[in-house]
Amino acid sequence: MPPDSSEKYDVIYTLDKVAYEETDADRSREITIAVVPKVANIPYFNAAEEGALEAAKDLGINVIFTGPAFADAEQQIIIIEELIEDGVDAIAVSVNDPEKLAPILLEAKGKGIKVITWDADTLPHARDFFINMVDPETLGRHLMDILAWNTGEKGEFAIMTGALTASNLNEWLHWIKIQQKEYYPEMTLVEVAANDDNPQMAYASALNLLEKYPDLKGIIGNSSVGPPAAAKAVKELEREGEVAVVGLSTPNPMNEYLKDGSAQIVTLWSPKKLGYLTVMLANNSLKGIDPYDWQEIRKVGNIRMVDDMVIMGEPMDFTAGNVDQYDF
Repeated sequence: MPPDSSEKYDVIYTLDKVAYEETDADRSREITIAVVPKVANIPYFNAAEEGALEAAKDLGINVIFTGPAFADAEQQIIIIEELIEDGVDAIAVSVNDPEKLAPILLEAKGKGIKVITWDADTLPHARDFFINMVDPETLGRHLMDILAWNTGEKGEFAIMTGALTASNLNEWLHWIKIQQKEYYPEMTLVEVAANDDNPQMAYASALNLLEKYPDLKGIIGNSSVGPPAAAKAVKELEREGEVAVVGLSTPNPMNEYLKDGSAQIVTLWSPKKLGYLTVMLANNSLKGIDPYDWQEIRKVGNIRMVDDMVIMGEPMDFTAGNVDQYDF
């Protein structure tokens, strides 16, 4: 990479010494892996960045962690173009738009760069494999369940999502809707509101939902900025106990809201482990080692494989009773 290339990126981590069982051939050339989130500087992806940089340190490689200021496919394309120009060895992307990102990812593959996706996928032919956090059906159905448990399985509810083009969010939405239709006939989905993973947009969206639907009984946030924004709006409008808030979020931003009743349950996995796993599997792939079912990854555990999709593990629920046990 050019000497000044780090100036273009949010983070670049370099370690000169190899930490573990690397060969002399491995030491002869530093590996550079670029990890591109959907958006920079939100708690979820900050935690993923921490894990990615920890893997860089453990492996003795370079990791660039850089993402757009907002969840936008065009901005990701610009970033990936720069990474291709700089000749990185691998690019791992959490994709904002599967179809829009596919051509630039195919271009990267054509130039010998290893391409994988994590968190959110692209079209399968545009990458080598996809690292998913949990089984999508399990997660989507669970999100619907935890809302139903907190609304008496009745009433109107809304879903706050991130970008409407995000493949992972759409798959979770699909299973949320199926679970509702199959098991909760007395619940009605009134709106799916997108916020592009922008906290300010999410808060405005939550306020709008609460004003637009006075009989609303619950909100599911299926991207990490949704539950904190919904809980904040519920608290400010003094509707605790009337509107249940559940969804996907890191525990730290939800700690206060879970304890004061503005939110009931949030579900997630460890985004730090996800960032760590992404770098570990990308590094393995560069050495010709593809992920396989029940493969054990240090600091992560055993992964599962479904076709060309890695599944990291199971979701975790955070409540008022256990949220203090977690710090991310």
